[in-house]
Amino acid sequence: MRQVWRGLRWLAALAFGLLCVAVAAYAFAFFYVRNASIGNPFDANFAVAGWAVPGHLFGGGLALLLAPLQLLTGLRRRWPRLHRLGGGLYAGGILVGAISALALAPQAQGGWASGSGFVLLALVWIGTTATGIRYALIGDYERHRRWMFRSVALTASAVTLRLMLGIGAAAMHWPFLAVYITAAWTCWTFNLAVCELLLRWPRRRARLDARRRLAALAR
Repeated sequence: MRQVWRGLRWLAALAFGLLCVAVAAYAFAFFYVRNASIGNPFDANFAVAGWAVPGHLFGGGLALLLAPLQLLTGLRRRWPRLHRLGGGLYAGGILVGAISALALAPQAQGGWASGSGFVLLALVWIGTTATGIRYALIGDYERHRRWMFRSVALTASAVTLRLMLGIGAAAMHWPFLAVYITAAWTCWTFNLAVCELLLRWPRRRARLDARRRLAALAR
């Protein structure tokens, strides 16, 4: 049974890494492939937003690209300096991506119904990352690990957003604007909820095992 769970965890980690790389590549592609369309609202925003759109694409893409690598236990143990360097670049990408997102929020499709969701995402994204860095600086690596998991969950909201848009708007043919506004909130709150469940599960399992041992001794 343990081998089955390990296999599932490995497959989940592989899928997570591939999705992060795919969305990061999609973001970076806008710097090289620009077939602008007058009727495309994204191209219109790209043209008038100045630094905000390229900053968001670059910062968010960099964070997405580094997130799976930063989670590798072997990398942290064997090459701690490389892990710290990657962490610094990851945090820098988040800072640029989040500040750019705050600048872009008023122009979000759906107005403030979706824009406010992205504003909160950007603020929580910065907050969780800064908290994780603070714990690393004071040597509390367990709390650092937990807070950086939350940061990565928020980074991966870019993946969840596109999955929701692809399923809801493209596959199910639901109204795009309704799907977009819903996804602007659920793409990151859903990720955080799943992250919290995964972080709390080992402690819950340990408590259940302790209760079972006590019950067995009481018999």
